[in-house]
Amino acid sequence: MENRFPGHRHDRSPADPAPRPTAEQDRELAMAEMYAECGLLRELAESVDVRLDDTVDSLTALDQLLPRWRDDPQVSQWLGTDAGLYLGTVIRRQVPGARWQLAADGRPLMVLGTGFELDATAIGHDWAEQGAPQLAAVYRAASDG
Repeated sequence: MENRFPGHRHDRSPADPAPRPTAEQDRELAMAEMYAECGLLRELAESVDVRLDDTVDSLTALDQLLPRWRDDPQVSQWLGTDAGLYLGTVIRRQVPGARWQLAADGRPLMVLGTGFELDATAIGHDWAEQGAPQLAAVYRAASDG
């Protein structure tokens, strides 16, 4: 029998379709995209020429900012949330196995590949209100496992 389709062999099985993401993976991706926005933090960073490029260097640059926002508790609260979400975004994008997960009370947690959980927004609030812990130090600890 003549093969009418060059390059096609009858003994080849069709390629396996690409695995479809699970509902949990879809939910985590949607959370990651939303959390990466960090509007207030990005606005602050842009105003002082800090580039938020999802690297530890950008976290170090944020750690070095003068904390003028501490004069306004409402701004400090929002900025703390954004800083924590940005920290989690950098960890998620740079540390293998890291992912977002919602705690039972709805707080976003950064879960490392080891299973260790970081309350990113609580860390961000502490950073915005007290300057500690430094965001870059938290990232380094997370990347070390």
